[in-house]
Amino acid sequence: MNISDLDTTYGTPQPLAWLALAPHPDDAEIGVGGTLARLGREGHSAGILELTSGEGGTQGDPETRRAECVAAAEILGLAWRGQLGLPDGGLLDIPEQARALAAVLRAVQPRVLAAPHYRDRHPDHFGAYHLAKRAVHLAALARADVPGQPWRVGRMLLYQGNADIAANVLINVEQDMPTWQAAIEAHVSQFSGAAISETVTPEIIERRKARLMYWGTLGRARYCEAFESETALILDPAAL
Repeated sequence: MNISDLDTTYGTPQPLAWLALAPHPDDAEIGVGGTLARLGREGHSAGILELTSGEGGTQGDPETRRAECVAAAEILGLAWRGQLGLPDGGLLDIPEQARALAAVLRAVQPRVLAAPHYRDRHPDHFGAYHLAKRAVHLAALARADVPGQPWRVGRMLLYQGNADIAANVLINVEQDMPTWQAAIEAHVSQFSGAAISETVTPEIIERRKARLMYWGTLGRARYCEAFESETALILDPAAL
């Protein structure tokens, strides 16, 4: 896959500092939007890749949700946003899906990949985790049947979905909370009107703020986004 072949929703395909994988439109805003907003504000290239267009959702349709993704991308200051076009409700750790995702990883070359945590009630969320693990592996293999030049993702971090996680990475997003909220609210079709689940509800902002405030308490900040790294982090002691 050439970088020009990507299904781009917003921005310009380019090497990214961070890429957030979203099983459906709005998942990345909810789980990692504060960090993406902070990256954009600080001049770093960040992006989102929707694995599906959310075509199976009860509310909205793919065209409406794509327009909402554009609005949210502008708010967050993303460098790029795209869609992979995998089936909503059918994200699986299978070779053809992994090869498609690996090709995108090779094209946009993320240093950090943020993926949904495997501990989640939604099959597409834990499916996306397992799919991402295989795709990261394939993207780095020179002999893999994947278009593009091999690319090794520097680090994969897992973001919180619908369940608790054993967070070992916290990012202070206090300054970016208004942007985070505005980006979520850009998905009008999902977060207005009647609630249809414990996740898709007009109260999503307050529910999530409570989580971010909890993690902020642990991180000695007002609001933090939480991630889990499955590999050890090496830190500069002078930066602590």
